[in-house]
Amino acid sequence: MALMRLRVIDIETTGQTPPAEVIEFGRIDVCQAEEQWQIGRPFARLYRPLHGIPPETMAVHHITEAEMPPDTPVCTAERLRLAVWGGGTPDVLVAHNCAFEQLFVTGDATDALPWICTYKVALHVWPDAPRHSNQVLRYWRSLVLDAALAMPPHRAGPDAYVTAHLLVELLRHATVEQMIAWTAQPKQLPKLPFGKHRGLAWADAPIDYLQWMMRQTDMDQDAIWCAGQEVARRIGTP
Repeated sequence: MALMRLRVIDIETTGQTPPAEVIEFGRIDVCQAEEQWQIGRPFARLYRPLHGIPPETMAVHHITEAEMPPDTPVCTAERLRLAVWGGGTPDVLVAHNCAFEQLFVTGDATDALPWICTYKVALHVWPDAPRHSNQVLRYWRSLVLDAALAMPPHRAGPDAYVTAHLLVELLRHATVEQMIAWTAQPKQLPKLPFGKHRGLAWADAPIDYLQWMMRQTDMDQDAIWCAGQEVARRIGTP
């Protein structure tokens, strides 16, 4: 079987959305050969921001400009592309809640590679998990990790390392093709996330409430989609 390279990436930034800047990029490859999935070594590098790091952001990942060597480069489009493609050609990009990474790692850097979102996949595979963050899933699934590589959280290299191990665990339950398909869909929320039926399983929610949700235009789109899926299941509409 030809080698398949799933490249897990993680980024740390100066804010939640552009024009915030990427200040750390991490990657680790999960490669398939002879039906075995092997996890490589994590790679990470820092980038100097042009416009500083807000203190509320530093409080999350604890990256400061003071820790950056004087020759730390800015994350230009060319350097971001090199970070994505360096170290071997990936077949698929993977991230936990990849919608965030896709805000910064756009098609200019990825050449339209397919993505796997391990967060969305975990919602399908483990709907009963207490939460679906990579750190909660790490402990809930009792993953055996090298503590030196898995820490600290909220840094690109360690977070990519944890997500890579989650990916291998998820690959025991779903194929790469299934994961790519689920990633292209809205989130399969395990329960109603708000309202008077908050916390109720979709299968237990009144159908008239679900139909009301489907008519809303200012509601969370993932919730609307889940309501539609449940209504379709009950009335037998494909």
